[in-house]
Amino acid sequence: MSFAAYKMMHWPTGIENCASGFISHSQADFVPPIPPIQTDDLDSDWHSSRREIGPIPNLVVSAANVLEVYVVRVQEEDSRGSRASGESRRGGLMDGLSGVSLELVCHYRLHGNIETLAVLSAGGGDGSRRRDSIILTFQDAKISILEFDDSIHGLRTSSMHCFEGPQWLHLKRGRESFARGPRVKVDPQGRCAGVLVYDLQMIMLKTAQVGSGLVGDEDASGSGVAVSARIESSYIINLRDLGMKHIKDFVFAHGYIEPVMVILHEEELTWAGRVSWKHHTCKISALSISTTLKQQPLIWSANSLPHDAYKLLAVPSPIGGVLVISANTIHYHSQSTSCSLALNSYAVSVDSSQELPRSAFSVELDAANATWLSSDVVLLSTKTGELLLLTLVFDGRVVQRIDLSKSKASVLTSGITTIGSSLFFLGSRLGDSLLVQFTCGSGATVLSSSLKDEVGDIEGDAPTAKRLRRSSSDVLQDMASGEELSLYGSTTNNTESTQKSFSFAVRDSLINVGPLKDFSYGLRINADANATGTAKQSNYELVCCSGYGKNGSLCVLRQSIRPEMITEVELQGCKGIWTVYHKSTRSHNADSSKNGTADDEYHAYLIISMEARTMVLETADLLTEVTESVDYYVQGRTIGAGNLFGRRRVVQIYERGARILDGSFMTQDLNLGAANAESGSGSEGVTVMSVSIADPYVVLKMTDGSIRLLIGDPSSCTVSVSTPAAFESSKKLVSACTLYHDNGPEPWLRKTSTDAWLSTGVDEAIDGALQGDIYCVVCYESGSLEIFDVPSFTCVFSLDKFVSGSTPLFDTLVQEQSKDPQKEVNKSSEVTGQGRKENVQNMKVVELAMQRWSGQHSRPFLFGILSDGTILCYHAYLFEGQESTSKIEDSNSALNSSGLSNTGASRLRNLRFVRVPLDAYAREETSDGMPCQRISIFKNIAGYQGLFLSGSRPAWFMVFRERLRIHPQLCDGSIAAFTVLHNVNCNHGFIYVTSQGNLKICQLPSITSYDNYWPLQKIPLKGTPHQVTYFAEKNLYPLIVSVPVHKPLNQVLSSLVDQEVGHQFENHNLSADDLHRTYAVEEFEVRILEPVKSGGPWLTNATIPMQSSENALTVRVVTLFNATTKENETLLAIGTAYVQGEDVAARGRVLLYSIGKSSDNSQTLVSEVYSKELKGAISALASLQGHLLIASGPKIILHKWTGTELNGIAFYDVPPLYVVSLNIVKNFILLGDVHKSIYFLSWKEQGAQLSLLAKDFGSLDCFATEFLIDGSTLSLAVSDDQKNVQIFYYAPKMSESWKGQKLLSRAEFHVGAHVTKFLRLQMLSTSSTGTTAGSSDKTNRFALLFGTLDGSLGCVAPLDELTFRRLQSLQKKLVDAVQHVAGLNPRSFRQFRSNGKAHRPGPDSIVDCELLCHYEMLPLEEQLEIANQIGTTRLQILSNLNDLSLGTSFL
Repeated sequence: MSFAAYKMMHWPTGIENCASGFISHSQADFVPPIPPIQTDDLDSDWHSSRREIGPIPNLVVSAANVLEVYVVRVQEEDSRGSRASGESRRGGLMDGLSGVSLELVCHYRLHGNIETLAVLSAGGGDGSRRRDSIILTFQDAKISILEFDDSIHGLRTSSMHCFEGPQWLHLKRGRESFARGPRVKVDPQGRCAGVLVYDLQMIMLKTAQVGSGLVGDEDASGSGVAVSARIESSYIINLRDLGMKHIKDFVFAHGYIEPVMVILHEEELTWAGRVSWKHHTCKISALSISTTLKQQPLIWSANSLPHDAYKLLAVPSPIGGVLVISANTIHYHSQSTSCSLALNSYAVSVDSSQELPRSAFSVELDAANATWLSSDVVLLSTKTGELLLLTLVFDGRVVQRIDLSKSKASVLTSGITTIGSSLFFLGSRLGDSLLVQFTCGSGATVLSSSLKDEVGDIEGDAPTAKRLRRSSSDVLQDMASGEELSLYGSTTNNTESTQKSFSFAVRDSLINVGPLKDFSYGLRINADANATGTAKQSNYELVCCSGYGKNGSLCVLRQSIRPEMITEVELQGCKGIWTVYHKSTRSHNADSSKNGTADDEYHAYLIISMEARTMVLETADLLTEVTESVDYYVQGRTIGAGNLFGRRRVVQIYERGARILDGSFMTQDLNLGAANAESGSGSEGVTVMSVSIADPYVVLKMTDGSIRLLIGDPSSCTVSVSTPAAFESSKKLVSACTLYHDNGPEPWLRKTSTDAWLSTGVDEAIDGALQGDIYCVVCYESGSLEIFDVPSFTCVFSLDKFVSGSTPLFDTLVQEQSKDPQKEVNKSSEVTGQGRKENVQNMKVVELAMQRWSGQHSRPFLFGILSDGTILCYHAYLFEGQESTSKIEDSNSALNSSGLSNTGASRLRNLRFVRVPLDAYAREETSDGMPCQRISIFKNIAGYQGLFLSGSRPAWFMVFRERLRIHPQLCDGSIAAFTVLHNVNCNHGFIYVTSQGNLKICQLPSITSYDNYWPLQKIPLKGTPHQVTYFAEKNLYPLIVSVPVHKPLNQVLSSLVDQEVGHQFENHNLSADDLHRTYAVEEFEVRILEPVKSGGPWLTNATIPMQSSENALTVRVVTLFNATTKENETLLAIGTAYVQGEDVAARGRVLLYSIGKSSDNSQTLVSEVYSKELKGAISALASLQGHLLIASGPKIILHKWTGTELNGIAFYDVPPLYVVSLNIVKNFILLGDVHKSIYFLSWKEQGAQLSLLAKDFGSLDCFATEFLIDGSTLSLAVSDDQKNVQIFYYAPKMSESWKGQKLLSRAEFHVGAHVTKFLRLQMLSTSSTGTTAGSSDKTNRFALLFGTLDGSLGCVAPLDELTFRRLQSLQKKLVDAVQHVAGLNPRSFRQFRSNGKAHRPGPDSIVDCELLCHYEMLPLEEQLEIANQIGTTRLQILSNLNDLSLGTSFL
């Protein structure tokens, strides 16, 4: 492996930062504007008793380098809302809301990890039109401010501030490494923001005043376009000059005329051994910040705060002041008053004389997160996941005391934020993040059922089947009865004597699979033993240890969907399948009363089109062929079929005609061949190529590139053929067309037209409810796209170059006004110039689809498949430009005079489309065979909606929260046809036909959650998983789990004594009640789990407990050669260590277990074969050519297995400290040390000796190691604590390797996440496609799949030199060609980070696919230009990227 590619396959999910603010809408837009709803509609049933929800801000979350902005959608309780959602909502009813959900606004993957984020508020009170901005900080000292830009429907960088590099070196004061990255806090009124960098330098960002925006914005401010908060300038305050040394936290206080920053800092450090003498070392100082004078006078301060204070909370107005949170106490300080609260018995006051007021229960608050629910109540989330409520009891502005009360338990959080007045969000790295609604009432309003305190956590795991469908698994917040939690804080306040109670309801959750500590690769239950090639990969799944403590779970990840098959029939030569409904007339009248059941109606017929005939099957209880007895056209192939007139008729389109059928009887037959007979004899060969149906219209595309429209008449249920007027005279050839039915709770496209305010009047209630508008989207051979109104066929939207795939798309009329004509001329000449370089002139759209799925706020998606296999996906949005109306009238009249448009047409001028990246999908090279329709849209398959893409790389596109999730389906190879099926035996399932000629009727696996980068099943463990391994013979997963157990203190202390020396445990300094206190100790066990049935729960077959204070460190399945019986045995080996404190010498045990099945194959029998105690912790085990290699303490020992005992036969005194990971290939050993990098050893059978071949002389804190095999070359990969990956190689003949003692660097790369495990998997050969003949000789090529603590998965895959050089030069071009979010440089992000240690830079031999994937998102012209500049072709680059994603589709 000389060259490699780094590719992310599953992006981070562990949320580190969360904040809320008005990003994509302002407070004045009472309902979020995507799309706006008439407010009178909302107020109609708004009772005075119900609490006002008010404007709800956006939620901004970040996970490692992923930034997402969500909008909160609220579902009121009324008939309309419940019907539109059509699903069970979580959390019941509260405050008049039946459901709250998160919907994605935008999602970005940045070239840098977000350290902290904050929302810069735009100031202004309620009803303000200004918007907030997002401040992001990045490692060392980079700050970017992003704002939402409506015109591109995404974030745009408004300013960047960087304090790194040579001219800012003095800020570091000679230090190289810093414990924490930059931290940002914002003034509550949005006047300034502060960023603490390099632990001592405070960067003040001064915000621009309204109206004094950046250059070029003067025109925007007056025209009603939203203005976001911006930063005007920045300057640095050196806090050391103000006498502060160790800054712990800072915050901006409320209620001052100028911004006031309160800083928590420690004057002199103390440490654990001196706490009894020196304990109150912290201090807070309040500085008044004058951004204009750049002065910061001290206005007040408070001394003698506990040494473990770590967090400040600014108390909102009208109270003001700050709360100081420390591990054992909480203090309130303001300019005038102060008070405190002790949380446990370790709290001491400054002079030990006066007694602190104590809370009613004991709790430790280190590492807590907090947010304000109201101006006097804080919600605290502790390190154990408990929620506490802290109430300030105040009179006027004087706080009298602090009350703390317990609430429910919840997920372990990494951050909390309040969203609006009645929601908060718990962001978590260790479990799923939750959106919770709260309501605060006086004690009377709470349901009586909520008093069952013990059961009502915010995370019961007992799922009901219905909810399981809809939500993720480890937060199946099935709250006790009534799903309502309550909590009583006994606030006997002077002003309000009522008892405050809060009730919570979990409304939504975001799935997280991190932190991935370890994973193993095993067979799925429904694996197909006969599969070959890529299909074989979908037999496997990844079983990952994720989460911590009570959020611990086993995540089963599968990159591809494997449907559960009901039946399978052989069927050769199928070209297409369709299912149709048929309502018989008698049931039709009865059915109108209960039209809600339309979704549950069963299909009546299945139509199968072969090459030269058509089969018709009845889809009743059994599929029975009825081809002979029906009036369907069965003599030739069918092009399309569907329902018309509210499912009362079936329409069937064949090559030369169409039939209308009522059930099995034909009511009308149309011949299409002769419709154009008068235009000449050549039209005889014209047949139908593709069909699109939207009740009551059918549009047909003919082989000669013309269009026919079938118009249905609902009263007589008949159809007439017409050629649209717009196409009769035109010579433009149509390459693809589709009908779009704009239905939903309200028509959406209508809102984007110029006279939207006219059409949303009274008439909407009459016809809009029954049926939305219908549009026809057409693409021409030239690559342009037009949208027509049906049936009048007036053009309402047109685009010149849809093929090029630029973003955003908008109507050409808008374009002409905003751009000068000169540019347009240049652009067109550019394209023709490139036609010579590469043949793209025949690029055209071969298939179109436009669809808006259900959901109150959904917006349509537009899909186009190009002739080279590229798929363009666009999401529509509404943008009201700032042109004045006069311009519009001018352009309209100009158009009318030129005869382009008729006077009645209103253009969809405000309609725009933003391109959605599809890099999860591997494109396919389309063959020039008969084009079949590849897109099948489904509204309900097992409760999910989206589309299925058939072809040689089939994939599911599912829509969740207005976001596309793409999951490939590899298990059957190429798929020829697909359709949905809903009948008695197959409930909301589907049928597909593979190219090999099998028809399969399937359902989606139900327990899997698809709203994730990969489909996922979570198995809650209620403990922390540490390591998992796969026992292939029995399909079992042995797993190390630790569960915290509360033990009496004296029991814990006695275990810390060395048993051999005798009892020297005196409890002279512990009182009697101290000894009865409990202490949480992790107890370890090895569980042996077995997946029972596909998608079902997993069973724990056996549990192997460890002894007290013994930690299981490693579990492995080893194959040992039994020296007495001369046979191989497969055993389970466990390595442990006794953790007894620093006074006891370390020992550990090695345990061997045999696993068998009982005679009736029902139980798994686990029996201990051998156990032995050794010196040192046994941190790693592996089998080496039939022997057992054990790493015990600072040496490795090789043991021989006799069948009854292990005998050491060789040892080597390496590593110096502690083995982190151990890998074996043949007789080579690679081990990683916790501090001293990697060692490469070999084992020789002859002299029975282990010998060191080479090592890395640098110091490196290893996380994971693995061998990387590429053909005949062996490389060594290692990941470290600075989030890097390095690849070494052994070359004894090279002079710089010091005669082979030193491992040489082959590549280094910064991943940006802690890689905890590598797994070596053989790459799939892509040579079957025939495009890459060169790769077929390297069959022995392996890639490394890795998992990280952020919940991301990726791989490092070897490349051959030619591909590498091509992609590397492309990468250099893309650094400049792509607009990077937040202005981050991908090259600097991927530089090796050494954190101040000396490091000699290694070669740059890894290409970054995270940057290369932007190439496909560039407009076609730019793609061709860049390919031409680096001396290659676009097709060559795309096929290289495609081969890489195919070669690594392991799951």
